[in-house]
Amino acid sequence: MENTPRSNRLHIAIFGKRNVGKSTLINALTKQDIALVSNVAGTTTDPVYKAMEILPIGPVVIIDTAGIDDVGELGELRIEKTYQVLNKTELAVIVINGNEGVTEFDQDIIKRVKEKNIPIVGVINKVDIHNVDDTTIGDLKKKYNMPFVKVSAQNNKGIDLLKEAIITYADLETHERKIVGDLIDPGDVVVLVTPIDKAAPKGRLILPQQQTTRDVIDHGGIVVIARETELKEALKALGKKPRLVITDSQAFKKVDEDTPDDIPLTSFSILYARYKADLKSLINGVKKIRELKVGDKVLICEGCTHHRQDGDIGRDKIPRWLEGMVGGKLNFEWTSGTYYPTSDKIHNYDLIVHCGGCMLNPKEMEFRVKEANSEGIPIVNYGILIAEVTGILERALKPFQV
Repeated sequence: MENTPRSNRLHIAIFGKRNVGKSTLINALTKQDIALVSNVAGTTTDPVYKAMEILPIGPVVIIDTAGIDDVGELGELRIEKTYQVLNKTELAVIVINGNEGVTEFDQDIIKRVKEKNIPIVGVINKVDIHNVDDTTIGDLKKKYNMPFVKVSAQNNKGIDLLKEAIITYADLETHERKIVGDLIDPGDVVVLVTPIDKAAPKGRLILPQQQTTRDVIDHGGIVVIARETELKEALKALGKKPRLVITDSQAFKKVDEDTPDDIPLTSFSILYARYKADLKSLINGVKKIRELKVGDKVLICEGCTHHRQDGDIGRDKIPRWLEGMVGGKLNFEWTSGTYYPTSDKIHNYDLIVHCGGCMLNPKEMEFRVKEANSEGIPIVNYGILIAEVTGILERALKPFQV
């Protein structure tokens, strides 16, 4: 569990006013002193991400946020960053001072959380100082239509009840999604085509290849791994026809040529379009690339911050392919990591091309796709775009019911 990637962990964000005990609560939940605790209001400034294990929940990411009542120009920026955390939050914990009750600040964050349909748990903290009776808790549950738990983070009381509430109300089904397991049966052979070029991490496979391998194994499948240069020999050596061939999208053209028509073929990136986001929306987005015109503005988003080299897929290859299609220059912009344009900026683009999102959790990828859709901006991911450009999208989508 310690090696579970952040993107596969349940993201639990802790919200509340300054000095209500958010950091102390995190330390109590994790049974470790991982969050800085101080009586000075505003100790936590930017959101802090901690990959942890919370038994019996399992691997999670705890997000400690700045107080939603922060003040001043910097305070407003911190609050804005706190609200941005909602785009990746899979369970929100609202910490409330037992003495103050639910304030206007708390009501605002509760409203925002509910508007995004995020599971929510209210925590009445510091009950060792200001006791809150069960009748009050019952009234709060009815008024806000959400669970509330009494705790004393300082004295570690009520923490087990909070963990039970997290397990009960978290959408854990999101983390039960399958990459490929629902497409195969036990005993099926799955061939993974993994090009090893200068951009590949030395001594290991990239994350989608690792996770797909594990998913096949978890569902009783048999994994065969080969480079695109050895694919023909690998297929000949098999004792039976593989159920599926999965390739890195950049090798799509050669793998398509070397894989017999009666063997289903797709890519890691297309699998991730389904696993992390909304496959149908991304398919609809790719239809628009044929409508691009010279001078149109294209945003290319990558969820990681890896070092770019000559021939990089996002910086070099995709721009070259798209400009070849339109017959002239396009205006490209790039983002990487956690940055994604807000709704007031996203409408400036004619197309968004996104990576597979292996470093982002499903909630954030879903948000990015929905944000583009709400503004009427076509969005597509690398694998679907490459399949379209190489003329094999129809074949690459056959394994799915779309």
